[in-house]
Amino acid sequence: MKERIPVVLDTDIGSDIDDTWALGFLLRCPEVDVKLITTAWGRTDERAGLAGRFLQTVGRDDIPLGIGVRTDGEPLRQQAWIEGYDLSSYPGPVHEDGVAALLETVMSSEEPITVCAIGPLTNIGAALLREPEFAHRARFVGMQGCVRSAWGDKVIPEYNVRSDVVASRTVFEAPWKEAVITPLDTCADVKLKDGKYRRVRDSGDFIARTIMGNYRIWANDENRVSRESSILYDTVGVHLVFSEEFLEMETLGIRVTDDGYTVEDPSAPEIRCAMRWNDLSAFEDMLVARLTEGT
Repeated sequence: MKERIPVVLDTDIGSDIDDTWALGFLLRCPEVDVKLITTAWGRTDERAGLAGRFLQTVGRDDIPLGIGVRTDGEPLRQQAWIEGYDLSSYPGPVHEDGVAALLETVMSSEEPITVCAIGPLTNIGAALLREPEFAHRARFVGMQGCVRSAWGDKVIPEYNVRSDVVASRTVFEAPWKEAVITPLDTCADVKLKDGKYRRVRDSGDFIARTIMGNYRIWANDENRVSRESSILYDTVGVHLVFSEEFLEMETLGIRVTDDGYTVEDPSAPEIRCAMRWNDLSAFEDMLVARLTEGT
């Protein structure tokens, strides 16, 4: 068996529910070894509480947590799920300075770490400013940007990039060992419906049940919860940590504009971009199978 890929997940869990699905998926990927989870953007301490309770609930409270740079932010949409939860009860290590924990994890590793960023890039940008050698020791994978089109007909400044343009530009221009992204061009197509969705919705698997409990709170719409998932953007970022199967990749120069667009520019640093699906249905089948494997 191939050696597992060491990974740090940087997530804004608690805003869009796709981070919660992505975390559950990550925990079910035997290809990876999760070294640290850091929380990004807004109320990062509350996000750490959400991640901590999720990990405790599914029996993975061995994973260290790092509280990222706090910014102004709205209350978490999944706040009700962590009412009464005290992060100090989390059995694993909790680092108040998540950026320092990220740097320590990467810089002390004997092998390159994959940094998987599925939220705004404030923590990753801060790490690059603190330690210029950080990028040379790591591989970057992200759910970031919109290159040619989202939802088939438009280009938009994608949320993770436009939330912190300065950090995004720092990250996109850094000399990573490798940089890979799924922009909205591909990840915006992922939504579970019909039988695939029902397999997760009705599963007895403990990770699937934990995801669904959060989804009900987040959606606050039982009709929606009964029919389909939300768009699961971040699950594609997790997939790219260990495989490019199902996707068509292009190596493109990508520049971040002042208003948060990610535009093709041959003079910009090159990034491997997932631009089209070869087999979206097969990816969804894999995602469902892993999330329900304990059923």
